[in-house]
Amino acid sequence: MASEEASHQLQQELHDSVIRAMGTHRPILTHLNADTSWLLQLPYPDGSSSPSGGLFYNILIDPWLSGLQSDFASWFSTQWHAIPSTVQTIAELDERLDNAEDLYAVQGSSEPKDDLKKRRPPFIDLVVISHEFTDHMHQPTLLEIDRDIPVFATQKAAYSIRSWNHFTSISVVGHFSEKDLDWRHTSIKPLPDWIGIARLVTSWDAMHLHSAILLTFNLDPKYKQQGTGDEDYAEAIIYTPHGILAEDLRLLSQAVPTIRTMALLHDYNEVDLSILTRLNLGIHNGLKAQRVCKAKYYIGTHDEAKEGKGILLPFLRRKELTVEDALRKEQGENGNAANHFPHEEDTKFLALASGESLLLE
Repeated sequence: MASEEASHQLQQELHDSVIRAMGTHRPILTHLNADTSWLLQLPYPDGSSSPSGGLFYNILIDPWLSGLQSDFASWFSTQWHAIPSTVQTIAELDERLDNAEDLYAVQGSSEPKDDLKKRRPPFIDLVVISHEFTDHMHQPTLLEIDRDIPVFATQKAAYSIRSWNHFTSISVVGHFSEKDLDWRHTSIKPLPDWIGIARLVTSWDAMHLHSAILLTFNLDPKYKQQGTGDEDYAEAIIYTPHGILAEDLRLLSQAVPTIRTMALLHDYNEVDLSILTRLNLGIHNGLKAQRVCKAKYYIGTHDEAKEGKGILLPFLRRKELTVEDALRKEQGENGNAANHFPHEEDTKFLALASGESLLLE
């Protein structure tokens, strides 16, 4: 019953977001669970056509829809969702996307419904995997996806996914660095030329736990894929489920053409592995990252208090935090008596529930 209610909620959220998107031609971001699985829907720019006949380019990020997740061995660490995902299978997600496409097509066209071109499943266009850990690279969920859907994954994740002999196209996400600050060069086949994918990393972090996926796109019909004019700018989604240091985002301000950050997906809560290391950097770090990238939206991710078992569990320390908590901590550190900072006023700090969608305007 709980999963049916969650699935209905997703359908309603997609319905409402599609209606709003029709008048704005803007992306839709949907939280598929309470943790860190996302659906990013990018409307095709005017003048660009979808090979599949779809109205959106649908990007599935770190899908883990149901079942258990273990790293190394089940006795070491096993987790499961405390809150059911909005869809339990990829087939269910395809059905919801099919309904959303129908709604968009019918509402946005004067043609009879039977005369409209209809996209056929699968409705996922791309899969993005940020880490090799199985709460991001969940094999049972990924194996439900059509084998011909392209996958972009970080290096270690790509190596593991290739060993499954399932997907026909697996690309390693390259690093965005000072050596090449042109986002257009991160648009490699089979991506459309108006979408790019890269990774931002910390040089001292050998495991790249505190890294970010940089999803860039240009929806401007004047985009020419050349020159450095204003029409060649990119909007960006920065997805960093464990957090990334602010200093590692500074090179974005040097990008040519310009990169404008639409949303920063970063955790609110801090998670420590005993006293050894901080796994999730939390909102205190997130505020610093936000001030550098100047995202319009700060959206919480990887904050679900999952259920679990194993010898690792007693060593995990979780601290739930809010923006206000982080600001109070900064005020104490800086001796600042103000209850807000000016650069936070133009940012929307959000925590999307499982199944909730957001039109990125």
